[in-house]
Amino acid sequence: MEMEQWARVRQKVLVDKRSKRSVMSEEGLHWETLQKMLSHSRPPGYRRLKKRGRKIDPYVEWVAQVLEQDRAVPRKQRHSAKRIFDRLRDEQGYSGGYTLVKQLVAEMKTMKAEVFVPLIHRQGEAQVDFGHALVNVNGSLKKCPFFVMSLPYSDAFYVQVFESECTETFWAGHVRAFQFWGVVPTRISYDNTSIAVARIIGGRERKLTDAFLQLQSHYLYESHFCLAARGNEKGVVEGMVRYSRANFLVPVPQVRSLDELNARLEQSCREDLKRRLRGKGKCKEELLTEETAVMRDLPAAPFEACRVIATRVSNLSLIRFQSNDYSVPVGCAFREVVVKGDCESVRIYRDGKRVAEHRRIWEKEQVCFDPLHYLALLERKPGALDHARPLEGWKLPECFRVLLHRLEAGHGAEGVKEYIGVLRLLEKQSLSRLKRAVLTALELGCPRKELIEQYLYGENREAAVFRLDGREHLKVVNVSCTDPGDYTSLLVDRKEVMV
Repeated sequence: MEMEQWARVRQKVLVDKRSKRSVMSEEGLHWETLQKMLSHSRPPGYRRLKKRGRKIDPYVEWVAQVLEQDRAVPRKQRHSAKRIFDRLRDEQGYSGGYTLVKQLVAEMKTMKAEVFVPLIHRQGEAQVDFGHALVNVNGSLKKCPFFVMSLPYSDAFYVQVFESECTETFWAGHVRAFQFWGVVPTRISYDNTSIAVARIIGGRERKLTDAFLQLQSHYLYESHFCLAARGNEKGVVEGMVRYSRANFLVPVPQVRSLDELNARLEQSCREDLKRRLRGKGKCKEELLTEETAVMRDLPAAPFEACRVIATRVSNLSLIRFQSNDYSVPVGCAFREVVVKGDCESVRIYRDGKRVAEHRRIWEKEQVCFDPLHYLALLERKPGALDHARPLEGWKLPECFRVLLHRLEAGHGAEGVKEYIGVLRLLEKQSLSRLKRAVLTALELGCPRKELIEQYLYGENREAAVFRLDGREHLKVVNVSCTDPGDYTSLLVDRKEVMV
């Protein structure tokens, strides 16, 4: 009923002293409605005089017991309202509808929902968490973890996507975030990830992993770990995980590489600093400027975010790193090497010198070959060329196939060996230069290694010319021309030789 009619009826009866019957007839009201209007200055709303019994009431205690037991089991295995309804019907003989059960479950969960205390966010404090999102990389759809570091005071944050959630990506996320802001937070809050926490001793006490302690020792910040199952203690970064996914990773990104996506995410984080939050008079960028003033400066030496292991090269000239195999030059077989793996590459060192580098493999039980590592061995065993696994899938220009056929046709096994010798030139020369030299040799009809080398190094013939510029002291040296007749003195009479 509209307030206008309510006020008009009260005016007619209480002020103008009109008869109630005439007002009822004029306004089309029921007697009880008129009495309610005269008793209240405004509509009181619907009021149930007597609470009606519900079919679900006899089962309230049973439902409460089920929900209480659910608190001790994993969240994904707890009862839904539909499952409670099914059990009520099958086990308890409930004859009511699903809607009553759903309303009762919602009421009980609301009554037991935890209320949180608003927290103070001090300058220089950060929070870290990982989220997950789908990414389409070169047409392949994969679920990738993404690292988020948030500064609750200024609400600035930094996001990066990685292939896997592991120690190396945990390190890399921190290093990139610190470099992005140019400072190191004074305190960082974490959940109890196994990357950082080896064991929960009790309460706030933790035994930390060596990997986490290396990072903390380098940047010298204070760490804080949430109580078990109390992610609300770092609720800001959990909100940023949801915000980043909804705003930067929807729709599913279509990229050529994660590097491309991460560059895009970094730009998004930079643009977000221009945003002003509700209740704050400054934009994020201004608040961040205030906050960075109390943070620590970056260390002089950067943190090397890579896992380091010592291992021995196998008889197949392979080393194993994180369940995958990577090749090294055959000269390193059976030797001790040091392997450094980060989130992008795997580098192998022998006696402090880098002997091999590969892009990091994230699948399990894979092998990464560099064909150049095995050419020296194949040169000694040319018969293995056709079945050499390291050369499988090695895409060389067509002219190399022609070269092999000609050498093999003209010289047999020795031709194959000579072809491998030509490939070994790639150990010091680029493929484009060697291709030009091979094409030149093929055009001249003399595809031999010596000639290919001659054309290969002949491209730089000018650089090999000796010049006297800067060597003025050599200009005074006078070398006389040699008379060819002088060489006759070396000849010996044939008769004397016979004697």
